Amino acid sequence: FSSRRRHTRFKCDWSSDVCSSDLSFSSEPIDRALLENLVELSSRAPSAGKSQGFNLVVFEGHETSSFWDVTLPKEDRAGFAWPTLLDAPVIALVCADPRAYLERYSEPDKTHTGLGASQEAWSAPYWTIDAAFATMIILGAAHDAGLGSLFFALSRGEETLRERCAIPTEVEILGVLALGWPLESQERKGRSASRPRRGASSILRFSAW
Repeated sequence: FSSRRRHTRFKCDWSSDVCSSDLSFSSEPIDRALLENLVELSSRAPSAGKSQGFNLVVFEGHETSSFWDVTLPKEDRAGFAWPTLLDAPVIALVCADPRAYLERYSEPDKTHTGLGASQEAWSAPYWTIDAAFATMIILGAAHDAGLGSLFFALSRGEETLRERCAIPTEVEILGVLALGWPLESQERKGRSASRPRRGASSILRFSAW
């Protein structure tokens, strides 16, 4: 018996902005097997108690228009700076389900923690944290596969999408993930693109703040 743990790895050149935002996409479809592989990798992300409350509500191909018609109606698109973002062949609502955590921590091996009682019992919303971990793995794995990706806020139309997609009210929609084959584009970059990244020396705080 080997005590070594086997890990599924993706390779990343972290020096080249692995998860920088792509704003221009080809409409070329993503093979379903590739999409499923990205999500399989994300299932290896840390999850408190292995509660696994991460879910994706996915629009593919022509179905993405039903997302954009709600969040960016046609009459509002004339001045939109990144029109080829709408060509991304996969749009996914990133969802975190707190109920999975309450259920898991109500099981016999976890009841002593008291965390199954309510969301308020948690010092931090681990359903959100774990969903963020999983999303980051998808972003990195997509980069490895040659895909472009973008995570952005759902700033409009949440209630309509909840109703259409039958998303329970208890489930949190954290944002939106766009995936597709990236295009070289002359469209302007996002306003934050030129901001410098903090270096390790400004992030590390040894022994105290």
